Amino acid sequence: MVPQSLEPVSIRVSDADENNQPPQSGAENHDSGNKRCEDEVAGLHADATVPVMTSNESFTIMSTDSVELEALIDWPQDPRMLLVLCHPHPQHGGTMRAPLLEKISSVLVGSDIAVLRFNFRGIGTSTGEWHGGSGEIEDVGAAVDAARGMETRLDLALGGWSFGAATSLAWQSMRHEPMPWIGIAPPVASSRTPDLPLPDTVPQARRLFIVGDRDQFVTVSELSDYAKAIGAEVEVFAGSDHFFHFREEKVANRMLEFLRN
Repeated sequence: MVPQSLEPVSIRVSDADENNQPPQSGAENHDSGNKRCEDEVAGLHADATVPVMTSNESFTIMSTDSVELEALIDWPQDPRMLLVLCHPHPQHGGTMRAPLLEKISSVLVGSDIAVLRFNFRGIGTSTGEWHGGSGEIEDVGAAVDAARGMETRLDLALGGWSFGAATSLAWQSMRHEPMPWIGIAPPVASSRTPDLPLPDTVPQARRLFIVGDRDQFVTVSELSDYAKAIGAEVEVFAGSDHFFHFREEKVANRMLEFLRN
């Protein structure tokens, strides 16, 4: 059990880049604006002088109820960690190909961290259908088990964006898994996603929350209070909303900093 009195390791505010355009608002659609990210995803680091050797592999993960999950793993040449990364809400445009997740994967793989992504049931070529969150929590567990089975020598980490953050933390709480975890803008309590687990059910682990101070679905105050209760760090991106438009690389680099430590 985690005591309610734990203080977060830190709450840090990152200033918006003066050259960044203002964040876009509107309906929750996590794959909107994909075209602008195609050039970013094409290369790991445009200014790199030495090519980064990577590979990727598409495969299928078996979840509960005989559901087959479409999955993709990006491998660096010499991986030192494997992150399971969960996508945003499957009922609101979220997929494993969301631009923010593509950028996170490219940055981490360029720094020797393998990234496993998957589509929740009913998304892409994954079989099954929306299960209200409970089946999707089982999908997270299936992905973690698959990661363990394919590379036992690597340390594992877990993370997700929005719905993917909420479901992955719920799974970690249910299974009492102490692996490092990163949650990007999960609503603390919402009709759209599973509520974050009660703090005293969350096992001790290194955790980082990332949130924009203009988020449409969770406030910095709400998330900071929850983070304090579970002893997590909080990174606040000034000027960013739920979608981190034009700040994808900054989010990825903050995740890399956390995982390297």
